[in-house]
Amino acid sequence: MPPVTDTPADIDALLRAIRACRVCAASLPHEPRPVVQAGAGARILVIGQAPGSKVHASGIAWDDDSGNRLRDWTGLSPETFYDPARVAHMPSGFCYPGKGVGGDLPPRPECAPLWHGPLRAALPEVRLTLLVGQYAQKLYLPRGFAPNLTEAVRRWREAPEGLFPLPHPAWRSRLWMGKNPWFEAEVLPDLRARVRAALGD
Repeated sequence: MPPVTDTPADIDALLRAIRACRVCAASLPHEPRPVVQAGAGARILVIGQAPGSKVHASGIAWDDDSGNRLRDWTGLSPETFYDPARVAHMPSGFCYPGKGVGGDLPPRPECAPLWHGPLRAALPEVRLTLLVGQYAQKLYLPRGFAPNLTEAVRRWREAPEGLFPLPHPAWRSRLWMGKNPWFEAEVLPDLRARVRAALGD
């Protein structure tokens, strides 16, 4: 695979390279289908876990019930959420990892070291990065920031500037929100305000 430089001008070539990536093909139960969305002017970066089976089938980030819930949390319309000039999507692992016991397998570990640095460098206008779920938080929150996901989200105000930790919006998040009413009462209003500010709305 030809090298891709870390400059915004190379974002189209970089996206082509990511979508053509087959580094972990031998470890997947299916043909790789990396899912990514980005434009050089994007103001918000969403870093999630890895595509699920529905997203693998469609090739569209967050094209499932979790995506509906995430859009509700952020207050973003589908039109804005899927506008690469405004919102970028970079999962911890770009391909659907397959099913494991009790849910999907973890994101493949090859993706983030290979692609996150170049892609983040190609997004110089990002003002807000949403760390959705424990895998994204382990990659980008400081070591020792919080002992678990709940505490990381509870300490959202203390996260490094521009980073916003969130739970994964899977169906289980409804149960989690029931046990943690502060999330809806305190975190979501601030999240929506920061999203609007990042977009300049």
